[in-house]
Amino acid sequence: MKRIAVLDDYLHTAEDSADWNSIPGSETTFFHDTLLDPDELVDRLAPFDAVMTTRERTFFPRKVLERLPRLKLIAGTGRRQANVDLEAASELGIVVSVTGGSASPGLRGNSTSELAWGLILAVTRHLAWEDRQMREGRWQTRPAEGLGGKVLGILGMGNLGTRVAGYGNAFDMDVIAWGPTLDAERAASHGVEFVSWDDLFSRSDVLSIHVPLTDLSKGWVTGREFGLMKPTAFLVNTSRGPIVEEEALITALRKKEIAGAALDVYDVEPLPADHPLLELDNVLLSPHLGYATGATLRQFFADSVDNLRAWLDGSPINVLNPDALPGRR
Repeated sequence: MKRIAVLDDYLHTAEDSADWNSIPGSETTFFHDTLLDPDELVDRLAPFDAVMTTRERTFFPRKVLERLPRLKLIAGTGRRQANVDLEAASELGIVVSVTGGSASPGLRGNSTSELAWGLILAVTRHLAWEDRQMREGRWQTRPAEGLGGKVLGILGMGNLGTRVAGYGNAFDMDVIAWGPTLDAERAASHGVEFVSWDDLFSRSDVLSIHVPLTDLSKGWVTGREFGLMKPTAFLVNTSRGPIVEEEALITALRKKEIAGAALDVYDVEPLPADHPLLELDNVLLSPHLGYATGATLRQFFADSVDNLRAWLDGSPINVLNPDALPGRR
């Protein structure tokens, strides 16, 4: 009997979203929290042969993987697994499998880009703030500007960034962008002006981040970049928290170097209850909802069941680290 752990199931939806009983010779246990302490995580996962993680919540550094000799599969959701030390996993013979992203075949639209646009509307019009004020008996407490005629900056014009650029065009914004592989021709084909890194920050009224977290992009947005931004500008991040230096962002918000921020992603998730971002009234926070629609989660879990079943059959699929496979090490 193989033991499978399903981790980070905050919404208690995993068990009913896929046919876990279709995995032969297995027993599945569901966990609805995320353990950040390595010792606690090792104690929890020691009895399991495989784990399924949801969107890079639980971290698997080398110091954890080396203490889980029974673990042979990490079935992650999404295309990337920045939470797993892939080199260590490969050396230890731990296969890491992946699924499609929130834009998997069969899913119309893109839930992350839709959320990004919702956050842009909400933070620029102070919707969460005004909601709280109304509940306390106050009426119209913060002036706001519309989006038409303003400059939308896109950091990274892959699939998600291109969609958000299209939303900006539909709202009559002037859209500019910079990306590591973007050029003027491709930008123009989407009604976007290709600009330099510095111009992206200095000209944007709203700057939305849409690059993946890599060794290159980690810590890209620093105090220098916030210093380039207008004091009336807003930052929106639905990509990954560590792309932005968190302390620099908090300083910029506290000093009103920018007007505000809307964040769906953080350095540590779930966000700790004593985190300084929770004390600021010019930041709109959501708990990493970009991917978290019912349709996307059902697709994630169904694909993960396929990955687990293939692994148990001895023919792993959707493998991110083929060096972990028998005969490759």
